[in-house]
Amino acid sequence: MSTGTAAVRTIELVPSEAELRVQLAAAYRLVEHFGWNESIYGHLTVRVPGPERHFLINPYGLRYGEVTASNLVKITLEGEIVGESEWSVNAAGYAIHGAIHKAAPDAHCVMHTHSPAGMAVAALECGLLPISLDATLFHGTVGYHAYEGAIVSEDEKERLVRDLGRNRALILRNHGLVTVGRTIAEAFLYLHRLETACKTQVDALAMNSALSYVPDEISAQSARQIDDFSTHVSDIGALEFQAYMRMLDQMGAGYRE
Repeated sequence: MSTGTAAVRTIELVPSEAELRVQLAAAYRLVEHFGWNESIYGHLTVRVPGPERHFLINPYGLRYGEVTASNLVKITLEGEIVGESEWSVNAAGYAIHGAIHKAAPDAHCVMHTHSPAGMAVAALECGLLPISLDATLFHGTVGYHAYEGAIVSEDEKERLVRDLGRNRALILRNHGLVTVGRTIAEAFLYLHRLETACKTQVDALAMNSALSYVPDEISAQSARQIDDFSTHVSDIGALEFQAYMRMLDQMGAGYRE
């Protein structure tokens, strides 16, 4: 008899490359599904097992809805292609990811989006406001990085990494959003919550009425309560991400190919 409790297969901290390919391809499809992508630009990257510190990234020129497990490209920390691939990669766009992966060993997965809501909040001097449950997740765990141009230069990388610090998210002023995680599920959970918080803020501001702010102490408490839903790092976001993968499978998305 069912107890009504959702079953979850723990997403291992060090899954195989094949498993990571499926999960990352699913993440790309989900970003397009939710409308957070901008044409063929932006990246989601994840480190594969092994001492070489190699990563998976989307092929340059494909829509997120065309990304599959098999066409993801394996690259080095510097963005050079490992092995053979019929696709190139956007080395300039990888600069943000490369800088974070190199400086933050626990940031196995990095997600960067140019969504309308995310860019709108990134354009506000106030940044992310504590006005929603989702926003409270980032109490004390979101950094800000000033816009220095469309292409991240070598000397900017150090400042970008410094601004990220040990936060779970980084808002790139006048640019977009970045989240990091030790698993794909964790990084996607943070991205989903941050995108939702930004959309809520945009909608609330559009109502041209006084906002109700969550006090700092309540925001901190709310963040702890949300974190308490997961008892182990490999569980963070696992239930949600597996549910979304099932949704993609029901849609016949074909990301596993």
